[in-house]
Amino acid sequence: PGFIDIHTHGALSRDVCDGKPDALETIGRAKIREGVTTFLPTTLTVSEECLQETATLAADYMRSPTFAKAPGLHIEGPFINPNCAGAQNPEYVRPPSVQEIDRIRKVAPISIISIAPEMDGGSEFIAAMKVRGITVSIAHTAATHHQVRAAADHGATHLTHFCNQMTPMHHREIGVVGAGLLADDLMIEVICDKVHLCPDMIALVFKVKSMNQMMLVTDSIAASWMPDSSYDLGGLNVVVTNGEARLPSGALAGSTLRYHQAVKNVAEITGIELEHLSRATGFNQSRSLGWEGVGELKVGAAADIVVLDEQFNPTAVFVDGVDKLPESSG
Repeated sequence: PGFIDIHTHGALSRDVCDGKPDALETIGRAKIREGVTTFLPTTLTVSEECLQETATLAADYMRSPTFAKAPGLHIEGPFINPNCAGAQNPEYVRPPSVQEIDRIRKVAPISIISIAPEMDGGSEFIAAMKVRGITVSIAHTAATHHQVRAAADHGATHLTHFCNQMTPMHHREIGVVGAGLLADDLMIEVICDKVHLCPDMIALVFKVKSMNQMMLVTDSIAASWMPDSSYDLGGLNVVVTNGEARLPSGALAGSTLRYHQAVKNVAEITGIELEHLSRATGFNQSRSLGWEGVGELKVGAAADIVVLDEQFNPTAVFVDGVDKLPESSG
C-alpha cells in the first residue's frame, strides 16, 4: 500500500507555513518520490494569522491534489509547553483555544492536533477535539505518566515524534516515553532516520510495542531533498549538516528524512518483513484516523500503491490507479 506520512512540514525548499501558493504541490510532488500517496501538511507554532493563511492555501490543494493526497492538516503547536518547544518558535506558544481551532476548521479540515496536555485547559481541550472528530496527539510536553493517562482518558490517542521533546523515562517516574512503551491504547509516531531515534532505540521500540501501534513519519522540513545549507523554520534558523537539521543550539529541528529511507532503515535494523511493516507505513495511520479504503490493498480500496526496488527506492507510485512518480525521480 502507498505510504501515509501524517507528520511532514516540507520538502524541496517549501514549508507548509511559508505562504507560497505552490508549497503543497511541491511538497506533494516530493512525497510521491518517497512512495507517499497520502500526507498531512503539518504546521508550526506560528501566529493564528499565519495558520489561517496556511489553511487557505492547503484547502486549495486538498480540493484538487496533483500529486499525493492531503485530506487534512496536522496542527503541531501552538498549544505546547514552552519549556519543551524544541524547534517550535516559543514566541507564538499560547494556551489551548477551541475557538481558534474552530476558525481554522472553517477554512480547511484538521485531522490531527499535537498539544502538551499538562497546559492549563488541556484536558477540556482534548475532550472538545474528540467531539469534533480531531485526533489529539501528545507533543512538546513535560507531562508525567499520570497526566498522559488523564489525557488518554479525555481522548488523546497518539504520541508525536516519540522520545523527542517529551518527558524521558526514569525508574521513579516513567514519563511520556514510559507511558508510550507501557500503553496499549496510544499510537506512536517514530522518526526512523537513526538520529531522532538511534538504531538501538528503533530496535527496542519495535520489539516492545505491537506493530498495530507503530506509525512511521518523516517530520521532514523544507531542507528535505535539498543540499546542506541554512534554512528557515517558522522564524528559526536551521542549519543542515550531513543531512541533520539542527538549531544553532544543537537541538534537532525536524528531519530531511525521505519516507522510503525510513522504511529501509527499519527493515534493516529489525528484520521485519515488509508485509508486516506495512501496517506501520499506512494501515495504522488510516485506522487511527478513521479513514476507509486507504492504507491497505483489498477489493474496494483506493488503488494507492508503491512499487519498490530491492533498495527500497520507489519505481512506481499509483494514486487512485494513476502512476504519479515524476520521470526524474531516482
